[in-house]
Amino acid sequence: MNHWPSSPDALLFSRLPAQLAHARAQAPAYRQLLAGMDLTGITNREALATLPLTRKSALIAAQAATPPFGGYAAGKALRVFASPGPIYEPMDASSWRMDEALAAAGFSAADIVHNGFSYHLSPGGFIFDSALQALGCTVFPGGPGNLEITLSALASLNVSAYVGTPSFLALILDKADETGTPLSLRRALVSGEALSAGLRARCHARGLAIRQCYASAELGLIAYETDGETGMQVAGGIIAEICDTDGNPVAEGDTGELVITSFSAVYPLLRFATGDLSAFVPASRQQRIKGWLGRADDSTKVRGLFVHPEQVKAVLAHHDDIRRARLILSHDNAGKDVMTLHIDAAASCDTAAIESSLKALTRLSAHVVHDSALPDDGRLIEDRR
Repeated sequence: MNHWPSSPDALLFSRLPAQLAHARAQAPAYRQLLAGMDLTGITNREALATLPLTRKSALIAAQAATPPFGGYAAGKALRVFASPGPIYEPMDASSWRMDEALAAAGFSAADIVHNGFSYHLSPGGFIFDSALQALGCTVFPGGPGNLEITLSALASLNVSAYVGTPSFLALILDKADETGTPLSLRRALVSGEALSAGLRARCHARGLAIRQCYASAELGLIAYETDGETGMQVAGGIIAEICDTDGNPVAEGDTGELVITSFSAVYPLLRFATGDLSAFVPASRQQRIKGWLGRADDSTKVRGLFVHPEQVKAVLAHHDDIRRARLILSHDNAGKDVMTLHIDAAASCDTAAIESSLKALTRLSAHVVHDSALPDDGRLIEDRR
C-alpha cells in the first residue's frame, strides 16, 4: 500500500463515508453498485479498494441505456457538456479545482490570459476560465482556432499567459516567428496532449515558463507539474489509486490504471477507472504520479479530444459497405497528430461520406484509405505515435 503525509489523505477519508452515502442515495447507478454495503467503515485506502470500479470505457453504453448520464448523476448541474463518444458530463461550480495548478504555475491577477481551449460542447474552456477568474486573471476566450486573429489579439492586448493544448501554442509561436509579431507571453499551462521536450526547450529559450497538467472532462484537475520535482503532484480534493485490471492497488512505483474518487456533489464518480496508465513516484514528499504512461484500453486522445472504439463501430454501422476498419493515429513530419481510417470496402464506396461521418462523431478530421490487407482481428484503433 502507498502512504503519504497523513493530513490531506486523512481529511478526504473522513469525508468519504458521507460522499459514498450521498452517491448511493442520489445516483441510481451507485444505489445498485453499493446496495447492502456498510459504507461507514470506508475510511482508508484498503477499505476503498473493496468497492467496485466505475469504468470510463463503459460510460458510453451506460448513458445510451440510461440517458443522459447513465445513472451516475446525483444532483442539479449548472452546465452539461457533450464530449466525443458521446459522453455527457454534468458539472457544478466546484467540480474542476484547476486554480490549484494555475497558482502553482505562477498565474495571478496581473495576467491577461489567452484561453486556447474550446468553450463549445466539451468543458475545457470553462474548466480553465472559471479557475482563471477565481485567481483574478483577465481572460481572453480565444479558443483553439482563428490563428491570424488570435496572434493579432495576443500582440494588441499584451497577453502575458496561455492555457490550451501544446500543439496550438506551437502554432502560435510558429506564426509569430514567421510574421515577426512580438509576443509578451511569460507563462503557459498546457493540457490535453503530451508536452514534448522540444516545445518545452523552445519555450524556455524564449523566456516562456511552461508547465503541463493532467485533467479530464469528468474529473477536472487530476495532477500538475511543480518546480524541481519528478512527475506531477496529485491535485487536492480527489483520492488517486493506481490499480491492476481487477481494481487492486499495485505496489508503489509499479505501472497500472489511474483510478480516481471524486467529491463532486453533482457527479460523484467513485473509483473511476480513467483508462490512463501511470505510476506513483516512490518516496515522494507528496503524492505524485509519473504522468501519462499510455492507455489501458484502445481509446486514445487526439488533439486534446478522446477517440473511442465505439465511434469507429458507429461509422461501420452507418456505412454497411465497409467490411472492416481501423483508425490509425500517427504523427506528420511536423510532429502533429494525424488520423487515417483504413477500410476494407468496395472500391465504389463514398470515402468523402465516410470522412464526414467520422468527423461528425469525433469532431476531428481524418483521411480514409482503402486497405484490403487490413487484419481481421477486431482491433478498431491503433496508435502509432
